[in-house]
Amino acid sequence: MTILPLTLDGIEVRRAGRTILGPVDLRVENSGPLVVLGPNGAGKSTLLRVCHGITRPTAGSTTWSVPRAEADLAQAFVFQTPILLRRTALEKVAYPLTIRGDTKKTARARAAQMLEEVGLSAMSHLRASVLSGGEKQKLALARALVTSPEVLFLDEPTASLDGRSTREIEAILAHAQSHGTKLVMATHDLGQARRIAAHITFLLNGQIVESTPAADFFAGPETAAAQAFLKGDIVE
Repeated sequence: MTILPLTLDGIEVRRAGRTILGPVDLRVENSGPLVVLGPNGAGKSTLLRVCHGITRPTAGSTTWSVPRAEADLAQAFVFQTPILLRRTALEKVAYPLTIRGDTKKTARARAAQMLEEVGLSAMSHLRASVLSGGEKQKLALARALVTSPEVLFLDEPTASLDGRSTREIEAILAHAQSHGTKLVMATHDLGQARRIAAHITFLLNGQIVESTPAADFFAGPETAAAQAFLKGDIVE
């Protein structure tokens, strides 16, 4: 049974008396990649964190098609800046498997396979801290994908990377998507959104302004804010 759809109903997140997200209603279907698009500060990261469960909403509810504990095991999250542990690349990727009960031998074998898939097999013995920015993000992806998640949340995963690293990351994501992983990614990069998205949710000032198939969004947004964003204008 799939863990999708994910339904957000009346979600609000408030901090220090200020509403930074919401109220938001959203349904994440089991279909192609969903890209959450919008300028910096729109609330994209907060929305993804609420979906994944690492930010608790002030109001509203998130509901998966299965119990929450089951949904938690079938999803993963990749941050804009990778969270590095004091382990080798192989140990870092194997860790999610060992905490799920796999033997050390099985976890290391699967981790080695995953590192090869993302092009890091030659660096499996290195500490994560010595890798380049692109390598660290590929390592974070390998760690997220090693459990074959049904849903993968990505918060601006290539924001600080050069073109070559971005292409490599997008190729890994395309491979994961082709093998059944639903991608839900936040970005303010229009080019990346055009390359990846099947559906666009456009966010501004914590509100969902538009949520529509990507082809329709890029052909002609319905709102003035989204039209301005596509033109490269400053949107506030």
